[in-house]
Amino acid sequence: MRINLTSKKTVYNYCDPYIIAELGSNHNGDMDLAKKLILAAKESGADCVKFQSWSKSTLFSKKKYEDNYFIADDYRDRDDYSLEEIVDAYAISADELSQMKKFSDEVGIDCTSTPFSKDEADFLVDVLESPFIKVASMDVNNYPFLSYLAKKDKPIILSTGLSELHEIDKAVRTIEQSGNNKIVILHCVAVYPPEDNQVNLNNIETLQMLYPDYPIGFSDHTLGTSIPCAAVAKGACVIEKHFTLDKKMEGWDHKVSANPEDMKELVNDAHRIHLALGSHRIQQIEDQEQVLEFRRSIISAKEIEKGEVITEDMLVFKRPGTGLQPGDSMYIIGKKAKRKIGCDEIIGFDDF
Repeated sequence: MRINLTSKKTVYNYCDPYIIAELGSNHNGDMDLAKKLILAAKESGADCVKFQSWSKSTLFSKKKYEDNYFIADDYRDRDDYSLEEIVDAYAISADELSQMKKFSDEVGIDCTSTPFSKDEADFLVDVLESPFIKVASMDVNNYPFLSYLAKKDKPIILSTGLSELHEIDKAVRTIEQSGNNKIVILHCVAVYPPEDNQVNLNNIETLQMLYPDYPIGFSDHTLGTSIPCAAVAKGACVIEKHFTLDKKMEGWDHKVSANPEDMKELVNDAHRIHLALGSHRIQQIEDQEQVLEFRRSIISAKEIEKGEVITEDMLVFKRPGTGLQPGDSMYIIGKKAKRKIGCDEIIGFDDF
């Protein structure tokens, strides 16, 4: 990934953002669709595609399947499949994930996944050799799991949705105490989608202040691209956004996802914003020719006779700025003209 988490001298926040296209389960269990998503993410300019590694045995308990309760309103009244069936259908197997990693390598885009169990984490690190481990918001308080992941000695990107600050802090300390300080913290609101007044982008700055040694990013669930771009302006160095080919497609997260046009806009705008933020040092950017063209010089407001004493009403200020600057007028008022100066002439110090 672009951010070098092995160097404590790296300035993380406000850097050129690393953009993750969150595929999640938007492949709907179809690996041909998954390949199309990977290719579209690459063509849109994203740096990484991310899957979610779970199975029906690692995601929900038996009771959840017995209750057959869908949290998303669009699925609660469905009777054409059960929760267990759809979870099984939308899962990606280890073999399929290997195929997607290989395809991503061929395309030239980073590929990783979010593990939901130790076995899935082992596969992600030991077999896939993923560049980092992404931890879902639901596992912020899963401290035994965080400790296990930390010992894999891979960079960990931690989403902080569903969490209070004390839980986030304990999660960070758990990872640190397990010997891993390669952490990226993502501000996140795990509402799909949140209202604008729920997003609280100022939390990015709060996390920057609380964890100055770590990069801070944003995992986005809003509609459109305005909010993640604003997060870049706040200094977010990682942006994660759900990605789909069609927002109307059947599935869990398509409605809140960016399509290829959105992702391309997000990537372009995010990089533009990074460049536009520039430096905190105030300095002149315009070249000298432009400066002189736009600034004003001291100009004679009337004809001035040789030997005449200069008064304020004899002077005006006009373009170009190639003569004396307006601030120099204090040095020539009260002086005598050495020569006859015509009306509307640029005045120089040699004239007095």
